[in-house]
Amino acid sequence: MSTVERYHEILARIAKAADEAGKAAPQLVAVTKTFSGDEIRPVIEAGHRVFGENRVQEAEAKWPALRSEFAGIELRLIGPLQSNKAEYAVALFDVIETVDREKIARALKAEMDKQGRSPRLYVQINTGREPQKAGVAPDDAPAFLSLCRNELGLAIEGLMCIPPADENPGPHFALLAKLARENGVDKMSMGMSGDFEIATAMGATSVRVGSAIFGSR
Repeated sequence: MSTVERYHEILARIAKAADEAGKAAPQLVAVTKTFSGDEIRPVIEAGHRVFGENRVQEAEAKWPALRSEFAGIELRLIGPLQSNKAEYAVALFDVIETVDREKIARALKAEMDKQGRSPRLYVQINTGREPQKAGVAPDDAPAFLSLCRNELGLAIEGLMCIPPADENPGPHFALLAKLARENGVDKMSMGMSGDFEIATAMGATSVRVGSAIFGSR
């Protein structure tokens, strides 16, 4: 299948999973890391407007040109953010899904105040408590959300997670949903190419799908 055919198939699978679960269909975030502007363009031309990138520098290299060509694109940072890249992330992204420690939260707050720009923010939760993976430990989520909201005045739109690759994602999605409910967070970014239908059935408001649309990297 072509990229556009795969894109439409993913949309259909999301809609089916949502319908069967009695849930609202989540927003599809098309993940374009490592793919060129020419590879992305057919999906934009098919009408899609919400895209995810893992690295600030890679996004800076290709998205300004695409945005000048196509209106209405929403760009989300879904990879780890270093504090020295906060200035560029705030300038470029509409949504930053990987707020995961106090240093990053403070750097984003400073840049948002400086630039007068307010990208929507998600806190990344390390649901598997994996030492090599970014994210706030589940037990620390309430205190971190309180810091962001009450001390820094940051509006947190949602929570995000990446379950361990070798585990059933269901319990991780359930944990994220529980944390969202308990902490008054409306949005949940969860589910990728291999498990977006499970995430959809468990209430994801956005799913991040790359290789299932664009092919293997």
